[in-house]
Amino acid sequence: MTTTTEPPAPEAEPRTSSHRLGDSVFSGLATAAGLTIMLALAGVAIFLLIEGAPAITATGESVYGEDNIVVYVWPLLYGTILAAILAMIFAAPLAIGIALAISHYAPRRVATYLGYAIDLLAAVPSVVYGLWGRVVLAPLVLPLYVWLGDHMSWLPFFQPPVTHGRTILTAGLVLAVMALPIITAICREVFLQTPRMHEEAALALGATRWEMIRMTVFPYARSGVISAMMLGLGRALGETMAVAMVLSAGGFVTINLIGTDQPSTIAANIALNFGNASGSKINTLIFSGLVLFVVSFAVNFAGRWIAARGEVKS
Repeated sequence: MTTTTEPPAPEAEPRTSSHRLGDSVFSGLATAAGLTIMLALAGVAIFLLIEGAPAITATGESVYGEDNIVVYVWPLLYGTILAAILAMIFAAPLAIGIALAISHYAPRRVATYLGYAIDLLAAVPSVVYGLWGRVVLAPLVLPLYVWLGDHMSWLPFFQPPVTHGRTILTAGLVLAVMALPIITAICREVFLQTPRMHEEAALALGATRWEMIRMTVFPYARSGVISAMMLGLGRALGETMAVAMVLSAGGFVTINLIGTDQPSTIAANIALNFGNASGSKINTLIFSGLVLFVVSFAVNFAGRWIAARGEVKS
């Protein structure tokens, strides 16, 4: 009986000092980059806290004629959240549909060009969106608003008089277009990461393409879709110039989306008033910026947490 001996396994190549040096340098650079971001974020928060603190006790002219800072900031915060929610109502279904078309329905060549077109929307400056919303979209939707005011006035959202198209609803439409690339890009990548075997198994059992998407793609991508919507919401919350150019705001708290009296947003209010502000009014505007900073940070943090939680589960 003959026995064969296997050749000895090759020894692992020893790590050279240059490899160890490269790893150390890269690790140090990555750590420094992360710390830089954290320090910048902390610096912004500290600046807003220090400069905005005097506004907490301000009254009268210092808070633009209001009794206190809460009365001044609350309508702006309401308008900010309302415009962002309207943007998500319009953008989220459209973004999910476009992402599904790119990942599962459209031919490869069409999907590629469609993906390029959606990605290019993110490169358009916000001031261009503002001009488009003010010059093109607002006059275009005005007849629709008039019709809604005449025939749907039994709803509190569509109360006349309707005199122009520069309303919070128009601002929400513009924000929806601006948030669309972020939501679509994330949803597209999450849909493409669905295990191929799960999709093929569903199709092999006789499911239609829509049933396959509903049973395999959506459950797998649920956390990713939610995080994409949260990040798009954060994008809509912080938009400044487009809203300032589109919205004809008066600082009102109302659920009427097409009427004459419209709410404003924090970012647009700062952009419109900061140039003429002085003294304690600057502290008031900075405090409103602090409120927006906290809200945006909370929304983006929630989106990242949901995405990380979904990755752990999968």
